[in-house]
Amino acid sequence: MTTVDIEYCVPCGFLNRAEDIQHALLSQFGEELDSVALVTGDHGVLRVDVDGESVWDKSEDDYDVDEITRRVRAKL
Repeated sequence: MTTVDIEYCVPCGFLNRAEDIQHALLSQFGEELDSVALVTGDHGVLRVDVDGESVWDKSEDDYDVDEITRRVRAKL
């Protein structure tokens, strides 16, 4: 099975975005995933990793939950 980590910047207040991503992934792929973990970070980070490989990073991509979901689907 697959593990997803969502690292988010605590000082930046990205928890809501991280939770939105987590909810979307669990709704779409809940039975296919071992876990969808929220990982605290700083320095403006908001990144989604699937099995240790980055699939989306705020520093490189626009925030779009649907796009993040598509990228995770491609890794399943």
